[in-house]
This record gives sequence, C-alpha cells and structure tokens, in this order.
Amino acid sequence: MQRVRALQTRLLPHGPLDVVRQVLLFFVAYNGYRLVRGMADEPGVTAAAFEHARNLIGVERSLHVFVEPDVQAWAAGTHFLADVASWLYINAQTSVTVGALAFLYLFHNRSFYFVRNMFMVAMGIALIGYLVYPTAPPRFLPEWGFQDSVSNLTGVTHDNTTVNALFNPYAAVPSMHSCFALMIGIPLARLVKNPLGKVFWAIYPLLVVFVIVATANHFLADAFLGGCTAAVSAFAATWLARARPAAWAFSPQSVTA
Repeated sequence: MQRVRALQTRLLPHGPLDVVRQVLLFFVAYNGYRLVRGMADEPGVTAAAFEHARNLIGVERSLHVFVEPDVQAWAAGTHFLADVASWLYINAQTSVTVGALAFLYLFHNRSFYFVRNMFMVAMGIALIGYLVYPTAPPRFLPEWGFQDSVSNLTGVTHDNTTVNALFNPYAAVPSMHSCFALMIGIPLARLVKNPLGKVFWAIYPLLVVFVIVATANHFLADAFLGGCTAAVSAFAATWLARARPAAWAFSPQSVTA
C-alpha cells in the first residue's frame, strides 16, 4: 500500500482531482472550437474563406515563397512518403499532442502547467483567427495542383458530414499543427534526458511544417502565423507565471528526479 501511495504521489503530485481539472479545461477549449465550427456554415463564410486562401497565395507568390504545390508533388511522387505524411498529419493533433501532454503531466509535472497555459492562450488566439479570417486549406484548390492526401489515404472525403461536424474546414489560419508542435517540441527538447529524444523533439516542429504542406492542409503562411501564435502564447505563459511562480513557471526539474 505504501508503494502504491508513493507511486501515486510521484506521478500525480496534486491528486486525481487535478487530472480531472486539466481534462475539463481542454474539454471546454475544444467545445469553444466546436462553437466556432458551427459558424463556418453561415452565409458568406465559405466565399470569404476561399478569397482569403487566394489572397495568401498572392502574398506568397509576391514573396517568391509559393512552393507548396512543388512540395506536395515531390511527396506524392513516392506513395510511401505521402502516406506517412498523411498519417502524421492525422496523429499530430491527437496521439502525439495528447501523449506529449500526458507525459509532461506525469513525468515533468512542474513544467506541465506552463505548457498548459500556453495551450489555453493559443486556443483562444486561434478561435479569434478562425472567426476573423476563415481560410480554405490548399486541398480545396485543385486548380493550383493540390490534392487531398489525407483523403487519398483514409478514403474519407472533406465533404463527409461526420468529419465536418467535428472539424472546421476553414480553420487554416493560424495553423495549430505548427503551433502545437512548437509548444510541445521545444519544452520536451529541453526536458528529456535522452540525446535522441532531444534531437527528435527539436526537429519535430520542422517535420510538422513539412507534413502540413505536403498534405495540402496548410500554406507556409499558415505555419508562420502558427509559429507567431506559439510565440505570443509563450510570452503570455511567462507573464502569467509571475503571478504563481511556484505553480506555473517552467522548470527543467523532473518530478521523478
């Protein structure tokens, strides 16, 4: 019994109720996303989303950085690479992100709350972005040579009613794939002890940027704005940590140390 209590104290230093509290916070944030998803069907939103996407293409072409069609064509040249990119796109926001947050909570609990605060701020910024600047993803613009790699892998098209009930089809700006990748990649690169783990998490954000472009789910501009969202969220989490430094400050010390 003492060993069980010691293990619980080590893994759940704030008790089971704190786990429930964190899950509820993310649940509320997700339902805020679902609320914005419902607004995607309002008249005029679809037209604006496609106009904004074409505007982004215009900006990137003027800056000579519109390379997304070439990147996807190169990835599609090898079906294996295209399938791997599509699989990573599906799992980056689910398995990888949730798993990384769980790992932080269990083994680096002192740093979890800083990362959690980053996520809360980032989700709030994203909801504003989706409302103010709805943007169609590249895969909706086949006239530019894009194809839906994820649909090709799963067989589920973007007009599927079940999929559209869960995901906002015009939530491209900012890219939360790139934002989340930075918000878990950088902290984990600092926290994990294994050298290979440090390298993996350090390059993980770059891998995700490649994945979102190769699958035609985001423009480079979306990824850049996702990075800006992560930077603002990190600044906000640092500012919030001043109010409760013992609880919310980022700490490299592991709870298992």
